[in-house]
Amino acid sequence: MYAMITISRKEFEDMVNRVVAQLPPDYLARLKNVAILVKDQPDLDQRQKLMLRANQTLFGLYEGVPLSQRQGTVKLLPDKITVFQKPLEHASENINDLFKNIGKTVWHEVAHYFGLNHEQIRELERKEKLN
Repeated sequence: MYAMITISRKEFEDMVNRVVAQLPPDYLARLKNVAILVKDQPDLDQRQKLMLRANQTLFGLYEGVPLSQRQGTVKLLPDKITVFQKPLEHASENINDLFKNIGKTVWHEVAHYFGLNHEQIRELERKEKLN
């Protein structure tokens, strides 16, 4: 268990914005009509939709229709990626660790936006570590 780090909401949002700006250009260019939000914790509705138990935590959540499933339809409402500050702070030992964890979380949720499932995301992450 780490000694939890705590930063201001503004500092956290700035870190999320830096992470988004550092996404590979080809991904960033295709990231359209997506709201990226920061909240302290998942709300009750989000926890119930995911069937999370009381002891389970969530760092981020993608809500929307992945690009791979849209079949040419245009949505009026933006998709939503929410990054949860308190669980990420709790899982981080220091500011560098927090930035790294935010980066992993944002990448994971962006991958869901592009239609990747958890197995595909893990496979990409394994390949990246090998290169």
